[in-house]
Amino acid sequence: MRPVLLVVTLIALASPAAAQRWGYPGADRYGWDRSPSVTRDRSQEGKVEVTRFLAVGTAAQALGHGTIAVATEGDRLADDVERATYEAAVIDQLAGAGYDTATKDDGGQVVELTVRHAEIAPAEGKRKPVSGEMAVGVSSRGGSYQALGINIDLSKPRKALLSTRLEARIRDKASGAVLWEGRADIATRAGDPVWSDQAIAARLAEALFAGFPGKNGETIRG
Repeated sequence: MRPVLLVVTLIALASPAAAQRWGYPGADRYGWDRSPSVTRDRSQEGKVEVTRFLAVGTAAQALGHGTIAVATEGDRLADDVERATYEAAVIDQLAGAGYDTATKDDGGQVVELTVRHAEIAPAEGKRKPVSGEMAVGVSSRGGSYQALGINIDLSKPRKALLSTRLEARIRDKASGAVLWEGRADIATRAGDPVWSDQAIAARLAEALFAGFPGKNGETIRG
């Protein structure tokens, strides 16, 4: 709910000549009918930024072919649930990119996954539902007045803005050479029902492998 701004003229302490015709020169003179000063910018939320790098020379030609397996080290993911969530999302995208993700052998390629979490902005503190300012002045007709600008804000404070990053590195399993690597970042609100762990994993994996393998050094935002 957006904050509501009310401007109320309370009382005029008029001179005898203007006792019956005190006036109020208008709320905009004090800026009370403008937008509230507290911004609620959501431009970062749900946006994904992807950066990718390819091996130089002919090595990158192996990308998108043959078998591939997912490798996640214990300290790179929070727990087994997160591991399974991101592995499943990435495997879906690799299969769509042309890899054989079902066959297990000692050759082919391996993709190493890392997931990182950070707080971009802390949760908002509690705000007063009603606040205001008072102004005292003299009208154009000589009378004095008092005016009160009341700001009613019934909106709830927003929770922390969080960043989640998915990093992937594809290696040739035999030589260990890096063929491709990329990272995808997204910002979401803590506790937002739209952005469950599964939804974040799927969105990051989809963005990271869209148009795979992509161009070396490219950064995509959207």
